[in-house]
Amino acid sequence: MTTTMKTAPRFQGKRHRLDKPELLAPAGNLEKLKFAVHYGADAVYIGGQKYGLRSNADNFSFEEMKEGVQFAERYGAKVFVATNIYAHNEDMDGLEDYLRELENAGISAIIAADPVIIETAQRVAPKLEVHLSTQQSTLNWQAVQFWKDEGLPRVVLARETSFKDIAEIKKHVDIEIEAFIHGAMCSSFSGRCVLSNHFTDRDSNRGGCCQSCRWKYDLFVDDMPLYPEDEDKFTMGSKDLCMIEYLPELIEVGVDSFKIEGRMKSIHYVATVVNVYRQAIDAYFDDPEHFELKREWIEEINKAANRPLNTGFFLDTPGAEDHIYEPEEKAAPYDFAGIVMDYDAKTGFATIQQRNHIKLGQEVEFVGPQGTFFKQTITEMTDAEGQLLDTARHPLQHIRIRTLKPVRPMDMMRKKIGKK
Repeated sequence: MTTTMKTAPRFQGKRHRLDKPELLAPAGNLEKLKFAVHYGADAVYIGGQKYGLRSNADNFSFEEMKEGVQFAERYGAKVFVATNIYAHNEDMDGLEDYLRELENAGISAIIAADPVIIETAQRVAPKLEVHLSTQQSTLNWQAVQFWKDEGLPRVVLARETSFKDIAEIKKHVDIEIEAFIHGAMCSSFSGRCVLSNHFTDRDSNRGGCCQSCRWKYDLFVDDMPLYPEDEDKFTMGSKDLCMIEYLPELIEVGVDSFKIEGRMKSIHYVATVVNVYRQAIDAYFDDPEHFELKREWIEEINKAANRPLNTGFFLDTPGAEDHIYEPEEKAAPYDFAGIVMDYDAKTGFATIQQRNHIKLGQEVEFVGPQGTFFKQTITEMTDAEGQLLDTARHPLQHIRIRTLKPVRPMDMMRKKIGKK
């Protein structure tokens, strides 16, 4: 988890800010979009099937976008589309039609880095807002002013931006600022990596990153291996970002949109992280003067974490201790086990779509966006036809479990790894 030894700067005059920052969540597919919104996201960002940097994500067809927009609107949420590649000549065919289709689908904004994509969107799809992508590595207020003068209402700052940098930008430029506050960090400078290109001919800036910084490497000194063959290999990935401990400072400095990274992450990860930040933001605005970080929020974040966590560049420049040089144990000792589909208050049984192997006698947790949280042991379990089960092995199998407390559709069930 983040270290509490670091002290964040205080920003006077923002303490009673009335407008809540937007909570912006990733959505790698339509199901993840629905969970992100249901668990409290004010907006989600997705990828279409062209012009985005996550070509390995499921990504959205135009029909799926329309369905996602309709679902989000029921919650008062918005949908943004990442069109943040650095385009080559062959990428430009069909761009105008693609942007018009996004506008027709009800997309609220695109996230773009290439000036031609920005200009084209402003010209052919004027209802689409254009937000400047973090790929532009924007760090100073004069660059932010430039993009405001170009007609952009929002800038997604580089991940290398500090609290002091943000304060200086907000002092000089009246514009929406979006900042990553949780998720994976790039080992390169705001995604300007060429390792993937070099090793695999997959262009990081056109959606093909092969995550080469997360690979395991052999190290040699004078042609001699530094590690024996049976020992762990060297890696060079960065720790993940987590700013839950510094929520008041993020609000006070004037960040307008809190962005969570992770379009490739699981439903459990997205829903859990969104749920924690939603609760924390709401708690702060309910009573800013007496806001306190809750231990259960930290515990929940850790149940979703894939890697060790730190504060990125917000407080200081990360050092050697902020990188991962050898494989570590999984930070989250929990597995996503199922989704609540329905609950029968008369019988006390929940219908659950199984997502992981579970069995009788196993301890599980239920968690949801409206305060649902409890632990229990599975004591009764049947299949959809009412036949008794001692284990549920089949993916997406619908099972019925007696729960200790009422649950709601889209609540999640998880199990502790290695425990019955």
